[in-house]
Amino acid sequence: MSAIVKIGLIGLGEAAQVIHLPVLQAMGDAFEITAVCDISPSLVQAIGDQYRVPGRYASAEDLLDDEEVEAVLVLNSDEYHADCIVEALKRDKHVFVEKPMCLTKADAKRIIEAKNASSGKVMVGYMRRYAEAFVQGVEEVKKLGRINYARVRDIIGQNSYFIKQSANVLRFTDIPAELAEDRRLRAQALAKEALGERAERFNNTYRLMGGLSSHDLSAMREILGMPARVLAASRWKDGQFMSAMFQYDEGFNVLFETGCDHQGRFDATIEVMGETGTVRVDYDTAYIRHLPTVLTITETTGDRYQETVIRPTFTDSYTIELRHFHEVIVNDAPIKTTPEDAAQDLELFEMLIEAMDEAEQRASREQASPVL
Repeated sequence: MSAIVKIGLIGLGEAAQVIHLPVLQAMGDAFEITAVCDISPSLVQAIGDQYRVPGRYASAEDLLDDEEVEAVLVLNSDEYHADCIVEALKRDKHVFVEKPMCLTKADAKRIIEAKNASSGKVMVGYMRRYAEAFVQGVEEVKKLGRINYARVRDIIGQNSYFIKQSANVLRFTDIPAELAEDRRLRAQALAKEALGERAERFNNTYRLMGGLSSHDLSAMREILGMPARVLAASRWKDGQFMSAMFQYDEGFNVLFETGCDHQGRFDATIEVMGETGTVRVDYDTAYIRHLPTVLTITETTGDRYQETVIRPTFTDSYTIELRHFHEVIVNDAPIKTTPEDAAQDLELFEMLIEAMDEAEQRASREQASPVL
């Protein structure tokens, strides 16, 4: 394979327009944008013209049949991720898929089986785990020794708050009605498959987990491992805010809290506390590229307290991530964000939903039978 990989994009929404297309264009030494696909014909034409892309398609299958395409970025609505990944792997094409990789365990199993039967490779887009501050933070946590406590926090404003001030996103109204309806029905079916009888009550919460929380839970898994259990979990505001306490067999707990409102701030942090030191990684919105991820290390030695703040680079984590994807394809570099790794997020989602449901049912019983 040539050092320049010919790549196709499936899905041309705001993430593609604000992030992936500009990043790929700037990486002309690594990727050539060969084909684009979206269910909006006008958007395909506009993006195709803007980036001078020869291959323009209305369906993912047609793009995947393009023999010029060597690798694909799956950026469309997550209800369709699994099908696009599997079909790409059947054609032995390499796949980069934005998180969440998929929404059900059955789809995760299907993706892993397709990957194992293909010469194509799959990398899941957890860009926060490729930020240099986080990579260094993982190594610093190993030096802490005994961990006493950790916090994983992601309380942010709407993405639109940041995007409308810093980017121009094209949107058209020519999406076929039957495709919009297909997405709605597919979303219902996947929620039912993933949540069973809890689907109606927990759908919003589950989608928040797949969207925002998968960043945090995935990073938590890399820096601390999988928790043993959920001690407590709660949600409110129709599932748009939640908190939980994870317990680890190594003898510490992790407070997880997340939510999305309409304030103009981005408060995303992972903080791990040892006996004499703390490691903290602070993220800013990814929709304004080149805002740095920052690593803060504190250490107490005798009377001396030292705080070190490290900004490793202004290079955005999407660029670092896609550079690694190129290395995966061309030089067979190892992948840490594999389908098997992403499937563990689904395990965490299930643990959280079960704990929330149990808490809510217990509260309901207590309200129905008050103590006299």
